[in-house]
Amino acid sequence: MAKTTYREAVRAALREAMRADPRVFLMGEDVGRYGGAFAVSLGLLDEFGPERIRDTPLSESGFLGAGIGAALGGMRPIVEIMTVNFSLLSLDQLVNNAATLRHMSGGQFSVPLVVRMASGGGRSLAAQHSHSFEGWYAHVPGIKVVTPATVADAKGLLLAALTEPDPVVILEHATLYPLEGDDTPDEPMQIGLAAVRRPGQHVTLVTYGGSLPKTLAAADALAKEGIEAEVIDLRTLRPLDIDTVLASVAKTHRAVVVDEMWKTGSFAAEVMAQIMERAFDELDAPVARVCSREVPMPYAKHLEEAALPQAGQIVTAAKGLL
Repeated sequence: MAKTTYREAVRAALREAMRADPRVFLMGEDVGRYGGAFAVSLGLLDEFGPERIRDTPLSESGFLGAGIGAALGGMRPIVEIMTVNFSLLSLDQLVNNAATLRHMSGGQFSVPLVVRMASGGGRSLAAQHSHSFEGWYAHVPGIKVVTPATVADAKGLLLAALTEPDPVVILEHATLYPLEGDDTPDEPMQIGLAAVRRPGQHVTLVTYGGSLPKTLAAADALAKEGIEAEVIDLRTLRPLDIDTVLASVAKTHRAVVVDEMWKTGSFAAEVMAQIMERAFDELDAPVARVCSREVPMPYAKHLEEAALPQAGQIVTAAKGLL
């Protein structure tokens, strides 16, 4: 069976959604003739034309605002923002408009908007293209935040996002686009469910997005030393499936949270707090976390690797709890 890459899975979801629903269209920087900054939309312009594959000016606030207007007008826009760093230029539109309009209209308005953006480091693209701000979006009521880490999730969670009546932000870690997998779903997945990627009994490793491969590598290394780590992939940060995490902690009694955000104010801190609040009596050791170093992301490869969470650090943190 031919394998599918993460970028091909996203493209397949876009194509299927646009064939099934004429209201669906894609807009963003270089999504048309160029085929997308990460080659996700390659070939879609030829099939669907410039009305539905819309290249935009370099104005994130402008074209995200246009996407909100289109959603209010009954369309199903998918707005692609090249990187999460650039999404900060459209933060006002997303947080003050898209996330609030249902509430502020007393339920009269719905904003069925999907915003896709690449996140994370690991590609030597320096500090303006490499950060992880997904926890900022997960802080905001009124939007859902999805972080697919597998090829199947890349397709299934995008299809799911297109069924939602309210805004969904999808963070696609940029190092995952070449990732290969076998099966991609034909139907939307359910947003808000974590997945146990590896069962274990000695320590729980909680992660999401681009940190999943490193966390699984750490679990493999721990297994060689007789330590069976259970790996939880959160998949969705808002709503957060904390119950799956707590069920694992009740079994292992130890937890390490792995997150590419900076440690101060990281999403890992939120997961740790909820474990402390709801499963304190289950813990045999303090909850640990592995996050990025508190520096702007370096350009040099060896410095970038030193700044990002790595499998060896996860192994050390897990062994420290035992």
